[in-house]
Amino acid sequence: MSAITCMLLLVSCRTQKNAVSETGKNTGSAVVPVSGKASAGQQSQSVESYAFLEKVAANRVYAKNIVSDMSFTLKSGNNDITVPGSVHMRRDEVIRLQLFIPLLGTEVGRIEFTPNEVLIIDRMHKEYLRGDYNALDFLRNNGISFYTLQALFWNELSAPGVKTVSQNDFNMFKLGSAVTATSTPVVLEKGNLKYNWTASNSTGQILMTNVEYVSTGSGASSLMWLYSDFKNIGTKLYPARQEFQFSTTATKTAKNVKVTIDMSDPKDKDGWETRTQVSSKYKRVDANVLLSKLLKL
Repeated sequence: MSAITCMLLLVSCRTQKNAVSETGKNTGSAVVPVSGKASAGQQSQSVESYAFLEKVAANRVYAKNIVSDMSFTLKSGNNDITVPGSVHMRRDEVIRLQLFIPLLGTEVGRIEFTPNEVLIIDRMHKEYLRGDYNALDFLRNNGISFYTLQALFWNELSAPGVKTVSQNDFNMFKLGSAVTATSTPVVLEKGNLKYNWTASNSTGQILMTNVEYVSTGSGASSLMWLYSDFKNIGTKLYPARQEFQFSTTATKTAKNVKVTIDMSDPKDKDGWETRTQVSSKYKRVDANVLLSKLLKL
């Protein structure tokens, strides 16, 4: 169970508390304006930023679904676990990870994110937890939403309060200074939260996402998400291998957890249910108690 619930810790990178709601408007000031009056230098930078952001956004996968078998590896402290599993994602509807017993193929657990709630099932102990993002203290206090997670798993830009980044949102981003011969950073800063994407100069494909949150009261946390082994899904490329490493000093002892997901053959495949029905034989447990125990491990 801890391998599955640990996913909640990994993606929660201590983002800004009480972040803008999904339907609300962004209240942060624009970092790089792409329109309006500006000096010649600002206009030149704006045109450059806008063109590169268009290239990055153009890599968005058109597919409605991403489905694949996977190998799931978790490394944390003395724990080093690798198990088979599967990924089922449908845009704007669900992100589902399932873990299986090696060789036998029996499901031991799953984690399911939907726009309104989180569901975690422990098959071995016949327990589950379910709650919406606002009801779960750990997620609510860290500003985590379904669309934050979707952008990470789908290899896309994201912004607080935005479902899917479009051209209208480009004014929230700027190009970073650490440009290399092969890549350019794209940066978004809002309060104590800083996103830094590394994108290929030639293709605009996102190769890495780094999220940092620093607070004098809550400590520092970072999430680094690496993408590789790009494979075709329709006319677009999608990273079949994703590695994400989470570290934080916000807990009593420093944490460092790394997860690797290797998808064998991601495809746009439908014909599967987007909601899991939990058996009446399963016992519902309190999510915050379980997550509190996890964070103390």
